Amino acid sequence: MAITASMVKELREATGAGMMDAKKALTETDGDFESAVDWLRTKGLAKAAKKSGRVAAEGLVAVAIEGTTGVAVEVNSETDFVAKNAEFQEMVASFAAAGLSVDSVEALAAAEIDGKSVSDTLTSKIATIGENMSLRRMMKISGGSVESYVHNAAAPGMGKIGVLVALSAENAGFGKQVAMHIAAANPQSLGEADLDPAVVEREKNVLTEQARESGKPDAVIEKMIVGRMKKFMSEGTLLGQAYVVNPDLTVEAAAKEAGVEITGFIRYEVGEGIEKKEEDFAAEVAKAAQG
Repeated sequence: MAITASMVKELREATGAGMMDAKKALTETDGDFESAVDWLRTKGLAKAAKKSGRVAAEGLVAVAIEGTTGVAVEVNSETDFVAKNAEFQEMVASFAAAGLSVDSVEALAAAEIDGKSVSDTLTSKIATIGENMSLRRMMKISGGSVESYVHNAAAPGMGKIGVLVALSAENAGFGKQVAMHIAAANPQSLGEADLDPAVVEREKNVLTEQARESGKPDAVIEKMIVGRMKKFMSEGTLLGQAYVVNPDLTVEAAAKEAGVEITGFIRYEVGEGIEKKEEDFAAEVAKAAQG
């Protein structure tokens, strides 16, 4: 019988198998859904579905640069042990290389590596390694030059924190230092104009309430808020932060001395923003012992 796209989609959703594997299973079983599921299970290709509910908050961030363009990619796994696996690292490196040719994480998932999509490659790796994994995000940046830094490197170009910084002109030494600064200081944005207005407003409201608790006159409170917001802006923006190499200068002033402008940056940290389940191992053992 004819194998339709909807049949393939349904099988993929049920088993977590890759698109080509699902299509082949349906072809081999003449379109019988249950037989196709069994076919995938016998081939070890349906394991991924059993892993999909697990939280994947470990993994690696990989960075890659080609010319004046850089890309950062985060691929998650369930455990740090897998992040140290050479097979996993090789896969992540290939994803970063492919990311240089696309503009979104969706396009990266569909991109082909050795005749197989990134999405299907990931699904196959879930089955062979035995942990849930996910291609979480990617971002590209371009400039007169792009420099990188990886913190806690597990392999060349990948680790727990990956940073790319774009400069208006080439200055590899300064760019590397700024990338290291970004890894340590974790700025929220490049400059004040790039800060999320909602974040700024929320901070202002909190500072206002704190100032009012002091019981001081409104005129004094207003000055207090202005001062505290100025501090918030300087600490939260890369250009306003004190430069770690020379705290007497802001990063913006240091860039001026270096003869360049910082035009953008990317900072990815593995698992940031993912809610991790905290487990009490002793409690789990005690619960199991009680039956």
